[in-house]
Amino acid sequence: MEPIQAEIEATLARRAPDVEVLLAEVVGGEKVRVFIDHADGVSLDLCERVTYQLTEVRERYALEVSSPGTRRPLTRPDHYRRFLGRRARVRTSAPLEGHQSFTGELVGATEEDVTVAAESGVIAIPYADIKRSNLVEE
Repeated sequence: MEPIQAEIEATLARRAPDVEVLLAEVVGGEKVRVFIDHADGVSLDLCERVTYQLTEVRERYALEVSSPGTRRPLTRPDHYRRFLGRRARVRTSAPLEGHQSFTGELVGATEEDVTVAAESGVIAIPYADIKRSNLVEE
């Protein structure tokens, strides 16, 4: 997890505990992009509320807060379990079985790894090896 994500999660846990941070990343060294989720969905009003809750981040970076949309990032084991049966793209930090990108159906998710049925076959990918992952449109 990036340090900026840990900072944002801690801040929102205190100020907006009903908001889940799916992904927070520094983009180009000048902007922070935050994808959020909420049990009632993500509205423009919620994005605005979260933006104002992150004063300390706004002092250092341009801040972009949005919903995950159809290409929702997957960052935790419970995200993968929630979307079993859906298609995802998983990119690894180093090659696994000759590939660094796997697109296919999420067929399993434990606390240690996610299993993807990709074109190259079924592969279990340890979370520690995942660089970035998101749902893909069906």
